[in-house]
Amino acid sequence: MRRGAEPRRICLCVVGKPALEYQLQLGFFAEAGPDESRYANTCFLAGSSLLTYSQSQHKKTFMNQLPQTSRTTLKRLPRRGSHDRETVNRILDEGFICHVGFVFEGQPFVIPTGYARVGEKLFIHGSQASRMLRALKDGIDVCVTVTLFDGLVLARSAFHHSMNYRSVVIFGNARLVDNPDEKLAALYALSEHMIPGRWKQVRGPNEVELQQTTVLELAIDEASAKIRTGPPLDDEEDYALNVWAGVLPAQLTTCDPIPDPRLPANIEVPDYVIAYDRKK
Repeated sequence: MRRGAEPRRICLCVVGKPALEYQLQLGFFAEAGPDESRYANTCFLAGSSLLTYSQSQHKKTFMNQLPQTSRTTLKRLPRRGSHDRETVNRILDEGFICHVGFVFEGQPFVIPTGYARVGEKLFIHGSQASRMLRALKDGIDVCVTVTLFDGLVLARSAFHHSMNYRSVVIFGNARLVDNPDEKLAALYALSEHMIPGRWKQVRGPNEVELQQTTVLELAIDEASAKIRTGPPLDDEEDYALNVWAGVLPAQLTTCDPIPDPRLPANIEVPDYVIAYDRKK
């Protein structure tokens, strides 16, 4: 794309998060050089159904509550459950790894892998050689989970020890993303979900790498969240015990960046690495 060229259509982020979440600013167009034009086109111009708002989508009103089904109705401690779409989205957006459960040739499997949410869809990263691809490309049912660990809950009795957490369970039928533009745009979303701003600095995937990479799409139509917060809930008579009780909070934090041993000394750590904060 030429510097300052007029795009045919600007792609906006779909419902759930503002465009800034995926760094979809117009500056990307101005900065795109000849080698980047393909990725700019894929991520921002007409032809990528992944991130493009059509007129009908723009007018559509999305419900704040996910429908409650027999599979998403919590049986144990239902007060901790939620079908609020924004609650589900916040948990998905903070996590890094999902676990994909499915049955293949009579054998159950649970595979950990990376993912990214774009609007009301979850994009799951995989490899062409993976068992998950062979199973899911035919459109079988899956169960996807994401869990954030927030702390140890230390009670006065062994029985009431617990953990504070936020979790999401999604049921659905995964679809293989085989359209090249949609696939590249999904990989862009996966990169931005991991660390915003990185995609613009690195070499984009070539044809061989794209062929070796698999992306699955799962609609977030049947999902629920479950959250535990707060102190331990002991039996009333145990509150008199002479033992410390409470919460040991935990959070995911990053440490000082460690440069690659082959990195030239004059290349500085990017600002988006120094200021990285998963909860932003």
